[in-house]
Amino acid sequence: MKRFLALFIFIFIFSGLCTSAVETNGENNLILRGYDGVEVPAGTFIQVINLREFSTKYCDETTKVSFAATNDTFMQDTNIIPKGTIFNGFIEKMNEPVIGTNASMVVKITKMVLPDGFEIPMKGYIYTNNKNLIGGGLTQPLVWHKQPHFQQGFGLGTIKYVAGPERKMGEHLTIAAGADLMIVLTSPAWITHTLTN
Repeated sequence: MKRFLALFIFIFIFSGLCTSAVETNGENNLILRGYDGVEVPAGTFIQVINLREFSTKYCDETTKVSFAATNDTFMQDTNIIPKGTIFNGFIEKMNEPVIGTNASMVVKITKMVLPDGFEIPMKGYIYTNNKNLIGGGLTQPLVWHKQPHFQQGFGLGTIKYVAGPERKMGEHLTIAAGADLMIVLTSPAWITHTLTN
């Protein structure tokens, strides 16, 4: 009888543990049953605006930045990233201005927050065609030299200005609030939560 009672208690406790393990994911959040989610592939672009000005002049690496989606993003007739979704990230790398080169930075995006407050981790960057490096262009020449230029067959000469080898000191980079930018996903984002009207 004692063995039967002990076995009954063990089965009751074990079934309770299994039920709680199925219904929660260890963080007291319910697992979505019957919903597969949507995978947004790497290389997807999301149009955003900057919510707060940041600059190489007064920010440093790890400074937090935020952006907001300006359009709805649809996949398979589902609005997976609604307009107004907030994207949070930080300045991952920053280069100060030097002689000949303007300041530059790389901004990494780590999380999106849907309008209802649901958070989804992600990996992306503010996109540029220079390997996601914002800024970093060459500065203007420090001096211009006059150089005669003779055209063939005419015997006439003109004076043109040629840039000297020296360049001006670089300038700081500032991204203004409201600036239109683009986020590119560097790895797939798994959307397990969508909003419905």
